Amino acid sequence: MKKGKIVTLGEIMLRLSTPGFERFTQTKSFDIEYGGSEANVAVSLAHLGMAAEHVTRFPENDLGKAATQQLQRYGVITSHILYGDERMGIYFVENGSMHRSSRIIYDRFDSAFAHIKKGSVNWDEVFTGAAWFHWSGITPAISKGAAEVCAEAIDAARKMGLVVSGDINYRRNLWQYGKQRRILCPVLYGRPI
Repeated sequence: MKKGKIVTLGEIMLRLSTPGFERFTQTKSFDIEYGGSEANVAVSLAHLGMAAEHVTRFPENDLGKAATQQLQRYGVITSHILYGDERMGIYFVENGSMHRSSRIIYDRFDSAFAHIKKGSVNWDEVFTGAAWFHWSGITPAISKGAAEVCAEAIDAARKMGLVVSGDINYRRNLWQYGKQRRILCPVLYGRPI
């Protein structure tokens, strides 16, 4: 495998967790983190000493800046992050304890990443010096634009000779924009959506 950075694409959300093992109905505060499946891959790779870049779209506000700074603190390249007028997606976590499993509530409708559009990312520039592109099935499930950008990235990565990996990571509660999970086939095989 040729050497080069690994690029990931996907939404990062604001994670609000109950402290300790408090329930949603008990807590008076939340701990703040930022997280997303693909960004977690980039952070893990950076921890292993590899060059990793994450591409996403954040709101143009302090939450978007804070999320960008968190990626930078972990050593992830953020040169191609986009910003827009919409909101940051949020998810709430109630940490499980003993026999009680964790609970998650998503609030990601109309997020900045959901408004990403085909043609908004210069993939030739992003993939310069890259060896690998990683995506997950969460990304094309978020919106039609996100699916198109994901397919566009896969196509550009293949044309530039990058290894392409995908974590299908099917989420039934997504896919709310009039498409079904079969959209993964065009994304995977580079056909128009």
